[in-house]
Amino acid sequence: MALEITTANFEETVINSDKPVLVDFWAEWCGPCRMVGPIVDELQADYEGKAVVGKVNVDDEQEIAAKYGIRNIPTILFFKGGEIVDKNVGVAPKADLAKKMDTLL
Repeated sequence: MALEITTANFEETVINSDKPVLVDFWAEWCGPCRMVGPIVDELQADYEGKAVVGKVNVDDEQEIAAKYGIRNIPTILFFKGGEIVDKNVGVAPKADLAKKMDTLL
C-alpha cells in the first residue's frame, strides 16, 4: 500500500525527502482514481527503498490540494529535491508512470 500523506507529514515525507517522490491526489468517490490506485500501490512495491510513493486524499487534505492547484483527479505529481519535476493528470498505464519515476532515480 502507498503511504498516506497528510498535512502533518507532507513536509517531512515529500519536501524533505532525499529520494524522488510520487504523490497521487485522489478521492474515494472518483472512478478513475479507483483505476489508478492499484497501479500506485504496485509502483510503491516496485520502488521500495528507491523512491517514496504516497497518496493524498483531496477531501481530507484540501489545503495540500489547493497549494498545488489540484483541480482534476487523479493527478500524480513527481517531486525531486522538494520541487515538482513532472505531473500526470488522469489515468495512465503503469509503464508510463514507471518511465517517469525511472528518469528521477
